[in-house]
Amino acid sequence: MGKIIAIANQKGGVGKTTSSVNLAASLGVLEKKVLLIDADPQANASSGLGIDVESVEIGTYQILEHSNTPKEAVVQCSAPNVDVIPAHIDLVAIEIELVDKENREYMLKKALESVKDEYDYIIIDCAPSLGLLTLNALTAADSVVIPIQCEYFALEGLGKLLNTIKSIQKIHNPELDIEGLLLTMYDSRLRLSNQVVEEVQKHFNDMVFETIIQRNVKLSEAPSFGESIINYDATSKGATNYLHLAQEIIKKNDIQ
Repeated sequence: MGKIIAIANQKGGVGKTTSSVNLAASLGVLEKKVLLIDADPQANASSGLGIDVESVEIGTYQILEHSNTPKEAVVQCSAPNVDVIPAHIDLVAIEIELVDKENREYMLKKALESVKDEYDYIIIDCAPSLGLLTLNALTAADSVVIPIQCEYFALEGLGKLLNTIKSIQKIHNPELDIEGLLLTMYDSRLRLSNQVVEEVQKHFNDMVFETIIQRNVKLSEAPSFGESIINYDATSKGATNYLHLAQEIIKKNDIQ
């Protein structure tokens, strides 16, 4: 049975999409069958894996509307062993359209029941907000990875996200776990980066992944070529970091 992992933080620019794409690709390289769901109207996870977003006819929007099945929405991408359910800008409208629907927070969970057993991991790239799209992702997920950038305002908004997760656990999804806090954009030369790492590790202990994602030019370049960091430059620091993260997640889930 596949594990559904949402990658969420309502703060933008923390490396959420980069982590979704490259974690999915790394799990694929480690011979896990992966489904990546782009649940962000900006559709960067889709374009980052070489999918022409403008030509998407069936994607996350149709899945949430239940007008198409996940199988009908799946497209192939440049990463081995990875299927993608892409997004399109029309996903913006879903927040308004779901408002009056009954059980609106369960739309994604219900849709994924038909494919959950076909994948080892299902990764959901969430939108940078705590709206209905993210609520759907967290209600459908077994666990959540929270990327935190190693910068001054790193912990700003984290309390709000943790409170949202608590209320989802209470009301919609008692099984939801925190897979881990992922430190991103780390620069060992900066004192501030090291202070943030120390502070997060001190406050959250075992909840923090051992893997830290370092600042890496190749990581920024890869999406413009429609490739994961693994395909773009397997020898880069970024590729090594995300492979370590994938191994850490596999090891953790094999023990459970």
